[in-house]
Amino acid sequence: MESFPTDWQTALVLVAHPDDPEYGMAAAVDRWTSEGKRVVYALASSGEQGIEGMPPAEAGPLREAEQRASAAIVGVGVVEFWGFPDSDIRNTPELRQRITQCIEDVAPQVILSLYGGPEWAPGAPNQRDHMEFSAAVLDAYDALDPTLRPAWLFENGPHPTHGVDVGEHVDAAVASLAAHEKYLSVLDPDTPVIDQARQQVDMMTPVRDDFGGCRAACFELKRSAP
Repeated sequence: MESFPTDWQTALVLVAHPDDPEYGMAAAVDRWTSEGKRVVYALASSGEQGIEGMPPAEAGPLREAEQRASAAIVGVGVVEFWGFPDSDIRNTPELRQRITQCIEDVAPQVILSLYGGPEWAPGAPNQRDHMEFSAAVLDAYDALDPTLRPAWLFENGPHPTHGVDVGEHVDAAVASLAAHEKYLSVLDPDTPVIDQARQQVDMMTPVRDDFGGCRAACFELKRSAP
């Protein structure tokens, strides 16, 4: 596995829901912002369908607030929410246009997006929102004027090509996921939020024998510009 590129200054994280950046990317984001790089988060939805028993009109603003708090922990100050419908995100012209506009506005050298394959592992299906959103990001990137394409587009998924040594940034990633306190407490009321967060981050930042025995946040290179 190769080391993640370092010759860039701005990254754009494109995801479908609140908490999507925290499961696999936050440790890397914390490292990058600590090195002075700029990272922007843009989310298609507010995750308003994501808290069982809570009306979407209440859950959406709560989840936006949790995402902003989570992002701040790892040094991200700009978080956008686009208002597409949670649990019904589709690869539509409207979504692709919003992605394109965001790329043009932020002008990143790196895009980080969601895994778009059907399964994370046998018997572990991916969410439809994630698959549709990933496809929209790839289509929007491919349709960009070549002179405007960011140098790299990565997905955070199970088939990594590149890694980031995050050994000193795992605790920040755990804290950032734990900031989704209400969401996690309803998702698994029997497990303390901090324990849920630690388990998930540990799973997504393993020690990699193919990466010098370091704990790594892992990404798959999907596109690169000449």
